Amino acid sequence: MADGCDCDRNALIYQTVDAALTLGLSIAHPVGNTASLPLQQAIGRVLAEECYSKVDMPAFDNSAMDGYAIRTGDLDEGPEFELPIGGRMAAGDSGVHNAPVGSALRIFTGAPVPTEFDAVLMQEDCSVIADRIRFSRRPKPGQHIRRTGEDLQVGTQILSRGCEITAREAAVLASSGHGRVKVYRKLRVTIFSTGSELREPDEVLGPGQIYNSNRYMLLALLNKPWIDLTDCGQIEDDPKLLKRVLEEACETSDLIVTTGGVSVGDEDHMPRLFKEIGGETDVMKVAMKPGKPIMFGRRGDALYVGLPGNPVSAYVTWQIIGSHIMARKAGLSHTQPVSEQAVLAEPLQRQAGRQEYRPVRIEGTSPEGTPQLRCLAASYSGRVALLAQSDGLAVIPAEIANLPEGHRVEFLRFNRLF
Repeated sequence: MADGCDCDRNALIYQTVDAALTLGLSIAHPVGNTASLPLQQAIGRVLAEECYSKVDMPAFDNSAMDGYAIRTGDLDEGPEFELPIGGRMAAGDSGVHNAPVGSALRIFTGAPVPTEFDAVLMQEDCSVIADRIRFSRRPKPGQHIRRTGEDLQVGTQILSRGCEITAREAAVLASSGHGRVKVYRKLRVTIFSTGSELREPDEVLGPGQIYNSNRYMLLALLNKPWIDLTDCGQIEDDPKLLKRVLEEACETSDLIVTTGGVSVGDEDHMPRLFKEIGGETDVMKVAMKPGKPIMFGRRGDALYVGLPGNPVSAYVTWQIIGSHIMARKAGLSHTQPVSEQAVLAEPLQRQAGRQEYRPVRIEGTSPEGTPQLRCLAASYSGRVALLAQSDGLAVIPAEIANLPEGHRVEFLRFNRLF
């Protein structure tokens, strides 16, 4: 890692977003410790092993419908068919039956289909008269039968290391016989906001003071089952105090995330202080809007990400760069932003030079089926209310200036980001 804190930060060359993300990912080494947990306790954690099905899925031939299992060889030429009902099979039964040859078996969804029965009739296609069924359509062999292993066979890989165990993963693990799984230990993350002007939301503001929105933004963003979070709140612009908190955080954390103090002002202490406690730093001016200043640091196994102090800049920089560095550190395999294509609902006037992440609202759907986006205001690095009013971010490449209505853009939905 380059050491950028002794240079003239005003003279730093702008780096692309991709370059900043690549650098951050290159120093984010995943935590190595793992634990074997019962599946119930592993929900929400990061899987640390490849998982393979322990059973065939389905484990046995079973009925896909409520209806009647038959042997198609018992049927005459038709066109009308009639069979006596010779038995009953429900979900949870063993599959043993005493239905004689030439009879149908009343069967329910999920029930085992005995070997000699080769089709299931939907009950809606049958008329029941006393203890007999009548139907007029000859079924094909295999109709409405879910065959053993047609979903998964024993030994098929079901999940890869590095995925988060959400509802979908938990379901497939349970259905394939995994009562315990190996997961990475929780990522130890420490956060704090820097700035003597910051106050808590329930305090009375004095002259020059503002409420600390960044703290609560990070608390919400980092509220994840695979994170062990330490919140140090707000730290005054006191170098001695900042240095002590930073050093203690490096001793106990895998990742430290702060807001403010990484730009070029006299009160921006973090680059110098991180070096003083024995860390390596890289301060970058990233060609992105909102955003620009970001700092990476490393001391031992602890990784540091310093975000801008402006609320929207901090949020966007975290979502585009910081969150993916954290994901890599936690052992997650997915570490890139997920985007989709959309079109602008109106022209966009802007200056080229920096890659822009413009808050947008979905206004409808284009004839091609992609979202139509209406851009919100441009001067928004401190206008946090825009985040609550928008559905996501439109990505405008640095080299593009004015965009016409209908122009295709990359779209990052907030509900699909970390």
